[in-house]
Amino acid sequence: MMQIREQLQSMAEPAYRNFAARLLPGIPVQRILGVRLPKLRRLAKEIAQADWRAFCDGPSGDSLEEVMLQGMVIGAAPMPLEEVLERVRGFLPRIDNWSVCDSFCAGLQAAKRYPEPFWELSLACLDSPMEYVVRFGVVMLICHFKDLSHLAPAMERLQQVRSGAYYVQMAVAWAVSAYFIAYPDQTAPFLQHSRLDAVTYQKAVQKICDSRQVDPAVKRQVRAWQKQKSAQQSCG
Repeated sequence: MMQIREQLQSMAEPAYRNFAARLLPGIPVQRILGVRLPKLRRLAKEIAQADWRAFCDGPSGDSLEEVMLQGMVIGAAPMPLEEVLERVRGFLPRIDNWSVCDSFCAGLQAAKRYPEPFWELSLACLDSPMEYVVRFGVVMLICHFKDLSHLAPAMERLQQVRSGAYYVQMAVAWAVSAYFIAYPDQTAPFLQHSRLDAVTYQKAVQKICDSRQVDPAVKRQVRAWQKQKSAQQSCG
């Protein structure tokens, strides 16, 4: 592990460390080395092609990059379904910020090979009391299940998420907007009659209206739904 730590320190950039710290207000700057994601991904790929089990099973450091690297190696290493599910579940409690969560989700190649078990895992995570486990479930939907066949059940489950945690609300808003931008006609009924909390709904609408992929007329309609929802909440 010391060798990996030394490699990471050699890749670190003080200026990038300060930049990353501003994006992760809950993480002490002392935990951040300042290594850019492309460099981490390259190192993870190298480890995944070598003795990756020794790396994953060995002592792990607690810097942002060491935790992130472990997640990337789990995502890239070749392993059977049961093992990858076990390692994913074991890694989830280590996630304590959006950056580790989202990079882990994006790099989980096994979700492409085994879509059904990871779909079930993602939905199960939405019921967790842990903020970043829920965010993991939501971001997995965006990264691996943003297709027409999963749209209706995903939107239904997203509307059942009840969390006042900021990074959960932002992830749900991101997911809803991503589905809408990709499939506006199919997602419109869910958005029009949304059961999302007010904060999440407002953020989803904002993301949709900020997108250059959405027609101005559609944006006007989405804003009209938002006004209607706000009026209903005021009356309620």
